[in-house]
Amino acid sequence: MVLSPALEKLLGSDEGKLLRERFPFRPVGTIGDSGLVGPDELFYYAGSDRIAVGSGAVRIDHYAADEVSDPRSPAVMVLITMVCVVLLLPVAVFIATAVRFGGERRDRRLAALRLVGADARTVRRIAAGEALCGSLLGLVVGVVILLFARRFAPYVTIQETNVFPADLTPGPGLAALVAVAVPASAVVVTLFALRGVVIEPLGIVRDTVARRRHLWWRLLIPALGALLLVPLLGRASLYSYGTGLHTVQVAAGAVLLLIGVTALLPWLVEACVARLRGGPPPWQLAVRRLQVNSGPAARAVSGITVAVAGAIAVQMLFQGMQSDYTDPPWSKDAPSQLQADHRAVPSPEAHGYVDRFRATKGVTAATGFVDRYAQKEGDSQGVTSVMVGDCATLSEIADIGSCRDGDVFISQEPGGPVDTARRFAPGTRLVMEEYAPPGHGSPRTYRWTVPASARVVPTVPDPHGEHQHGVLVTPSAIDLSAIPNARTRLLIRVRPGDPDAIEAVRNTAAAIDPGVRVWRMGGVVKDSHYAAVERGLLIGATLTLALIGASMLVSMLEQLRERRQQLSVLVAFGTRRSTIGWSVLWQTAIPVALGLALAVAGGLGLGWLALRLVDRTVKDWLSFLPLVGGGAAVMILVTLVGLPPLWRMMRPDGLRTE
Repeated sequence: MVLSPALEKLLGSDEGKLLRERFPFRPVGTIGDSGLVGPDELFYYAGSDRIAVGSGAVRIDHYAADEVSDPRSPAVMVLITMVCVVLLLPVAVFIATAVRFGGERRDRRLAALRLVGADARTVRRIAAGEALCGSLLGLVVGVVILLFARRFAPYVTIQETNVFPADLTPGPGLAALVAVAVPASAVVVTLFALRGVVIEPLGIVRDTVARRRHLWWRLLIPALGALLLVPLLGRASLYSYGTGLHTVQVAAGAVLLLIGVTALLPWLVEACVARLRGGPPPWQLAVRRLQVNSGPAARAVSGITVAVAGAIAVQMLFQGMQSDYTDPPWSKDAPSQLQADHRAVPSPEAHGYVDRFRATKGVTAATGFVDRYAQKEGDSQGVTSVMVGDCATLSEIADIGSCRDGDVFISQEPGGPVDTARRFAPGTRLVMEEYAPPGHGSPRTYRWTVPASARVVPTVPDPHGEHQHGVLVTPSAIDLSAIPNARTRLLIRVRPGDPDAIEAVRNTAAAIDPGVRVWRMGGVVKDSHYAAVERGLLIGATLTLALIGASMLVSMLEQLRERRQQLSVLVAFGTRRSTIGWSVLWQTAIPVALGLALAVAGGLGLGWLALRLVDRTVKDWLSFLPLVGGGAAVMILVTLVGLPPLWRMMRPDGLRTE
């Protein structure tokens, strides 16, 4: 066998002592990085001369050529799209905000250039060039940081997943898109910011009377999003595959609603602070500063607003759709129950398997029989199990009474929801059809009739505590070799709370045949696409929240630097430092509070619309509370981190000027 490095290390440690019993193979090599998903993956390839078609093996000469990919449902595609918007839109907001850092100092530099002869168009081109050079330098620094940081990727595990450094490499197309989009955004935002500034040789003239922000176009964006979503309300066809048009329509509507929430925030902050009056000095300082210019504060909070709004909507959609993509636990003590599957074998051989499992340390009960689902001929809803075993085995799953080889029984769960005795009465013709992928010829089919001598018997709990209702058949009453895709099913119970017993069962199964599949019953099983979206949201949300915090911190420090003289003047006139500190807190808290309120309203509205699209109801209207708490925590943390620089900026030397 060849082993992954992680598995090789585990087998060589004391922790892998019990696991080593499962590998009777001789190590001859190590799997390289290209053959693994991540550095911690436990994987091996084994070669053996015991593998033969006669023992159940299937010969193949290629991989995955005939594999039919599992299509993603439109509902999952909407989830993926919304997650991407929630994670990427704050990044776009951060870029737009970062370009405006240092705007007043830049304008003073441009005024000096006007003094030495540059005209208005020239200084605008110079400003665009500064933004372009800065963004290009930022791209280079970002690439260096990525190359350095990805070296530590193998040491970071999120949701039991880690990757190799080479896996953190963007595709050429996406890398080119980022390389073009970031500088272009920087130039466009810079030119847009200069439209309200007149740069003259002797100084800078800004709009003395701030123009009020228009509301109509800010409402138009979410209105367009709602117009795309409302016609689809209650359309359960979203769950059918091939409805790409509906998927695009829903995704576009969600994107417009989230962008609309971001666009509404600057107007909401301006409208609310304009009506605030009075209060203690810190409150008045904060309010007056926002009344003079609320744009930077609103832009800094926009990232939190769109992230929280989108996260609320996605959380509501996750909760509403969870039952469709997860299977609930089967029973309270399910972790102590195991099931094993193997190819169909004669009853004596199956008995030998059961005896070996019963002799395994920690096993309290075990049974096994050949099992195959069968369909009632002419009835698409009539599906039952045909279980083949000797009399001793069948007596463990039903009260069969007297029994001899050749008997057939119809097991009925007492008080059970399925009337097996009536639906599959003697004389019923059952069809067992082989599954054959497209292009592999006609499937093999076996038809069998329930004999007139079949008796109805009550079921008894099996080792899992469940009732196996269906048709019970002794070996000579059916041609076992003719049943397509039949399997030997083994039901095993171990001592609760004994993980070593579970591993011992797996060791026994591997000793019987490496192809025996063993799994634990119960636990929540998630659809692979749903689990991937959930894992991606968790990882991305963590990184996005860190980016938002960095954006707010840099924005606040830049605003404080531009107000250094004002802060020094306030201190020189006797204003207490605590008053200025509280004013900075309120100056951050007011936009954050308004942004979170807008995010809650927008997120709840979008989440409700998304659930109505798929005919689901809201599971929890208060699911937004942790997200709002996270946004508020980021605001408090940023303010506390910004206090030490604030104290330094309130020194008397801040009064100096040129």
